Amino acid sequence: MSKQFDVIALGELLIDFAPYGESEQGNPVFECCPGGAPCNVLSMLTKLGEKTAFYGKVGEDQFGHILRNTVDGIGIDVSHLLVDKQVNTTLAFVHQFPDGDRDFSFYRNPGADMMLTADEIDEEFIKSSKIFHFGTLSMTHEGVREATKKATLCAKEAGLLVSFDPNLREPLWNSLEDAKEQIAYGLSQCDILKIADNELVFMTGIEDYDEAMKAFRAQYDIPLIVLTLGKNGSRAYYQDEVVTVPGFLQEKTVDTTGAGDTFCGCILHHVLKYGFAGLNAETMKEMLTFANAAASLITTKRGAIRSMPEREEVMALRAERQ
Repeated sequence: MSKQFDVIALGELLIDFAPYGESEQGNPVFECCPGGAPCNVLSMLTKLGEKTAFYGKVGEDQFGHILRNTVDGIGIDVSHLLVDKQVNTTLAFVHQFPDGDRDFSFYRNPGADMMLTADEIDEEFIKSSKIFHFGTLSMTHEGVREATKKATLCAKEAGLLVSFDPNLREPLWNSLEDAKEQIAYGLSQCDILKIADNELVFMTGIEDYDEAMKAFRAQYDIPLIVLTLGKNGSRAYYQDEVVTVPGFLQEKTVDTTGAGDTFCGCILHHVLKYGFAGLNAETMKEMLTFANAAASLITTKRGAIRSMPEREEVMALRAERQ
């Protein structure tokens, strides 16, 4: 059966304010960057030629208009990007530390993305995709959590592949136990998991990644797991195959926001290309190498949605480093 979309993602769409030096007066300057993890993933997929759609909610304010125009302008379907007339669009300020790490200050109490409700989920629209992708920022509060679970259940029942990225942002949860519970829900539903090394440790309590993954895979029956290891690259687990690929280090890194989402978009692109049946050590290495290179490139720009690399840029970096 023909599908209208390759990937539909549901979740947060927000403005990331990325550090942009100081003004003449010595005040911090921030660049207004359209972002939000699920839509970042779609942005990379769209660059790679996939048909994508976003499901979420923004405020009826200038930031909401910027987001709609941006997402629509790059070719992501916005027919199910809803507008809340009472609650403003969510904002996130990115703080960078000298060691390259970062933190976020969220203005989301509440934010429009949290206002999506279960009765606003169009099940026929969800069914029009091959893959359904979501994270946990749409599960931090009860109303949007119900909407996310309704959409996920619909996707599962319709036979879609379900993709999940925990994308843990600790300040947005009432408690870390609540975060663990909702991440566990996502893990129980997904066919494709992108998880970061710190999230693996968070969920297992085991510091050794190999031991943590062993315990993790014994608990959750997820066909494809990709583990991001920061500057050390990434690893993929499928059936009995385990493939590790080193990262592409950049000297010109300015902002790591969206790197994991860029990586995730590339993984979904390769799943669409090969299917699970076509995954083996060779194709998984190709998948991880491409995803690592793309994630490396986005760190040289600020923001995410407007900063995704072109396929040719990714291939050129691969060729240069091999």
